[in-house]
Parts: sequence; structure tokens; C-alpha cells
Amino acid sequence: MCGIAGFLNFDGRPADPSLLERMIRTLNYRGPDGTGMYISGCVGLAHNRLSIIDIAGGKQPMSARQESLWITFNGEIFNFLELREELIKKGHEFSTRSDTEVILHLYREYGSDCVQHMNGQWAFAIWDARNRKLFLSRDRVGVRPLFYTTAGHSFIFGSELKAVLAHTAVDRKLNMQAIGQVFTYWFAPAPGTPFQGIHELPPGHCMMVEEGQVNVHRYWQLDFSPSEMARIDSPGEQEKYESEFCDLLLDATRIRLRADVPVGAYLSGGLDSSVTTALAQRFVGSKLCTFSVAFEDPTLDESSYQQEVVRSLDTEHQTIRCSADDIGEVFPAVIWHSERPILRTAPAPLFLLSRLVRESGFKVVLTGEGADEFLGGYDIYKEAKIRAFWAAQADSVRRPLLLKRLYPYLNGLQKQSPAYLQAFFHATPNDVKNPFFSHVPRWELTARSAVFFTASIRQELQQRALYADIEQLLPDGFAKWGTFSRAQYLESAFLLPAYLLSSQGDRVAMAHSVEGRYPFLDYRIVQFAASLPPQLKMKVLNEKYLLKKVFGDLVPPSVRNRPKQPYRAPDAISFFDPTTGKARHPYVDDLLSSDCLRTHGMFDPNPVQKLVAKAKAGRASSFLDNAALVGILSTQLLAHQFITHFEEKIQHAPDRAGSTAVCN
Repeated sequence: MCGIAGFLNFDGRPADPSLLERMIRTLNYRGPDGTGMYISGCVGLAHNRLSIIDIAGGKQPMSARQESLWITFNGEIFNFLELREELIKKGHEFSTRSDTEVILHLYREYGSDCVQHMNGQWAFAIWDARNRKLFLSRDRVGVRPLFYTTAGHSFIFGSELKAVLAHTAVDRKLNMQAIGQVFTYWFAPAPGTPFQGIHELPPGHCMMVEEGQVNVHRYWQLDFSPSEMARIDSPGEQEKYESEFCDLLLDATRIRLRADVPVGAYLSGGLDSSVTTALAQRFVGSKLCTFSVAFEDPTLDESSYQQEVVRSLDTEHQTIRCSADDIGEVFPAVIWHSERPILRTAPAPLFLLSRLVRESGFKVVLTGEGADEFLGGYDIYKEAKIRAFWAAQADSVRRPLLLKRLYPYLNGLQKQSPAYLQAFFHATPNDVKNPFFSHVPRWELTARSAVFFTASIRQELQQRALYADIEQLLPDGFAKWGTFSRAQYLESAFLLPAYLLSSQGDRVAMAHSVEGRYPFLDYRIVQFAASLPPQLKMKVLNEKYLLKKVFGDLVPPSVRNRPKQPYRAPDAISFFDPTTGKARHPYVDDLLSSDCLRTHGMFDPNPVQKLVAKAKAGRASSFLDNAALVGILSTQLLAHQFITHFEEKIQHAPDRAGSTAVCN
């Protein structure tokens, strides 16, 4: 896992080494084991390395075929050993043991179709010097990030926005349309980013840059459309699905343990991470080291389940205990690494957890991310099923009572009257036709936080058609899918890469030079799960039915049978102590002051101050209050760090000793 950056000057100007060094220096934490640069004429490629495979021979940027191809690569190709053998049979000769060199030879053999052969998580750029073109790609589900822009007659790219923003031709301006999307959906869908003119290469896409043109194309599409083969008419049919799933997850876990450094695992106490840990333990041949977060708040803490799994699997376990004050302390660093507003503080404990992992001598951890999305684990999927069932008899007074079976961990919601629940989760036959039926209640609630924007920004945001920015990104035939499949797509194609794998994944892990690996996100499992009959994913309201059926015996019954409890962290209380009525840290008062709000010009000071007063009094307890407060504070931090004080921030990046450069 690494950090990459580079640029191509369309006007033929020689690449400036100092500019390239300025860009890659912003990403030093992504690759603390070494820095390299390649400069040839108008092109510059840079790389910060986190050495995991072929520690001695995997330095980058790397060349192949008489130095006509050069690559800077972030990620891992998990099937590289098998690909290497296939390429050797075709006459290719290798000089390293790295997966990076395999990509170069795949490109030589297949051109841009090389990505179809790869099983992994990646973002890379290949400079084809002979044909004068730059080829870039991002993995299928969006585990690894890649950003780009064109400015000042240059194409500029990087693993993170800060590397692109460090190029002196790039203007730093916030994109309020994208920020407004976060305050509705929790994310800004790619290719949009919180900065004007800078784009994110979407998951499953490649791009070719040549002769001043930038051409983006999709090479892979997530597809939940009904399959004629997806049937379970007999016990034998279900057994075939169970057998195939077992083989796939075992192999996905096995190849994700390939590394020349020790590999650990995150253990949340839920089914997904517990199964991942159990399978990894089978392959490592020794005690697996596991890591988890515990909370002081008993309504959020899952440490008792974590300890049950530790005792059951006999892992070498470490826990970091996280307080509300801890979250508030590291929140500015979390936003610096996330590079976008967030509506929950959940990334902060994971930031602290990755620090523990790194301090414990580990660079790689396996996690259970992806099982909920693709195997039917979320309450929002249950909610969509109940609401669709209710809509078939919209006047029923009994069917809406099923909503009480949702969100058992949200005490406030459980105490609401049936009339309130029916009003909030409204469902009519006409509602079901809405392509966003499953997510409308969530989005409508979150969008109410727009009241905190200034009047001019609210007017700007209201000019876009409702949900049009998402609708134009939907695949053909989406509206004909079932409600369950549509809900899965919205979670998997948008929220997963744009928030869970980003702010809660790559960014907070790589902040401490830790690589996350996700067996459930092996593209073979993703495609298999997408084609499954929905009843194998959620049988009535029993979530992740197939996962429990095949692997449930590997974990304690209490973990296997417990209701789904999503990972959450303290929100408003992390910034204001209700016992004293004061901010826990000085930056909170500073950034939420009326003067600072007016300076950045995004939020109306009057409603924000009322919200702050509620938080100080311990009355900001609703989802909307918490989401709005965290969203406003994180947006203010974004402006403070990336607009007002960006130069100061990047100047304090540590110098890299032992960097290398190749100039032609």
C-alpha cells in the first residue's frame, strides 16, 4: 500500500522535479518506507512506498521493457503469483518478485484490458513512453482512491486530494454542490469531490490520457439484475450456492494473507469480522493477532462479544479504549486525512485503532467490510422489505408494526408511537415505484440539515433536481430491479466506496501506514453475491442467511445469533461536555464561532449557535442534531485546513530521507 502522484504537461514543458517532490511529500504517511520519482521530458511520476511484498525488489516507480513502460502503483494484486506464472509461459521475463512488475507485463500483453485479469485493490498510473500516453485505473469496488484534474496545460493525479492540490497550477476552492450532497446522502458520488475542478476516478473505471485528451471508461459494472439462474427450487440448488460460497470465501481469505510482513485482523465482535478472523486463523499456522475498539458508552461498546471471539479462536488480542474526549482530540487529523465533510465521528476511533496496529508492528489487517452490503446485513434492507410489504396494503394498521423489529439499538426510535413510525417510514404503492424507495426516509431526514447553510447556498443547492445527481449514475434497468436489489446497489455502489472504504477505511488506516484487506470484497464474491436469490441473503428478516448457514459454526453462538448492531461512536458529546457546558477542545469553539462561520461563508451563524447551545446543554440527542453538528464542524475544518492554512499544513510534512529519482 502506497501513495502515488504525478503529472503530464500537455504543452511539452519539462516536468519540474521540485513540484513533483512537493506533491508526493504530502503523502509521506502513506508510504514511510521510501520515496521514488521518475521524470522524463514532460511527465513525472512519484511514489511513497509501504513495503509489503518483495521488500527488497519492489521499489517504484518501476520500469519494464527497456524502460518504455513506467508505473507508480498503490495497492495489492492478490492473484499476482498465478498471473506471473501465466505470463512466464507466454515468454515474459521478470526481474523482481513484486506484484507491481506483474501489472507492467499484463499491460504489455493485454493493453488496457490488463485490469480484467487482476484480483485486487489498486490505483495506478502507467506511462507508455513509446506511445506517449498515460493509463490510469482504479479497482472494481473502490478500495483505493485516485483523484485527478487538468490545470495550467497539465494533467495532474494523486492518491489523495492534497497531492493534487499541492500542484501550483491547481486552485483551491470548495465545491458546495458536492458538500450539499454529503448533507443529503452522507457522500458525494464520484466523480464529484469537495473541491471545484478536481475529480475522483469512480470504482471500476480506467482512463487514458494522450494528445491533450482525457478519456474515462468503465471496465466493470456492479449488477444486481435478476438472473434466470438464481433459483433455489430444491435443496440441491441451495447446497450448490453454499458450496460455491464456501470455496470463494476461503480462497479470497487465503490470497489476502500473501505478504512478506505479518498480517493481523480487526475484530469488532460482529459476525463478519469474526468469520474473517476464524478463516484467517486457519491459514496463518500460528496465533493470529487481532485488534479492536472498545467504548466507555455501554450502548456502543461491543467488547464483551469481542472477548468471546478471542477466547473461542485463541487470538493474540489488543484493544484500544476510546472516550468521547479522545474522538474530539483527533477529529481535526481525521478530517485532514478524510479530505471531506463527514456526518458521524465513526472514523475517529478507527484512526486510533490503526495507530495501535502500527505501534504493534503491523502493516496489514484483514477486516469484514463488504459482507453487510453484498450478503444482506443492513437494517435498511429489512426496512425496505417491510415498507414494500406494508405498501401492498397501505391501509393496514398491523403491517407497520413490523417496523418495531428495526433498529433495536436506537432507543429513541423504539419509543416512538406507531403513528410517528408510519409518518416517517411512509409507504404507498406509488412510493415503491421510486427508484430510491429504500433510501428516501434516510435522505429526507439528513437533507433537513440544509437549514444550517446560508440563504445563498441553500438557493444554489435547491436549483438541482431532487436526486438527479444520483439518478444519472444508475445502471440501465435499475428501476426494474426489486426493492431489495435496488437498496443493495445504492449501498454498495455509492456509500461503500465514498464513505465506508474511504473515511472509515483507506484514509484512517493509511494515516498510520496500515493497509486494510477485505476478503468479502473479492470481486468474485461480489459478483456471486449480486447474482444470489435475495432470500439467501435475507430470509424473511434474518440477515446474512447464507453467511450464517455456511460459516456460522466458526463463531460463538452469541455472536452468530445476535441482532445486527452497526458500528457507531459518540457524536456531539465528543465536542461538548454536557456536565460543564463547555467545548472539550479549543478548536471547536473557534471554528463554530459566529466570526469564523462568517469568514468561511457556508453556514448561517444564528441556527448554528442554537445548535451549539443544545449540544452544550446535552440536548443535541437526535440523529439530525448529531449529524448536523458533526457535518458543520467537519466542513469548517475542511475549509480551515485546505483553504486557509493549506500551505502551512504541507510545509510541516516531514522530509523523506533516502528518496530516489530517475531522470531521462
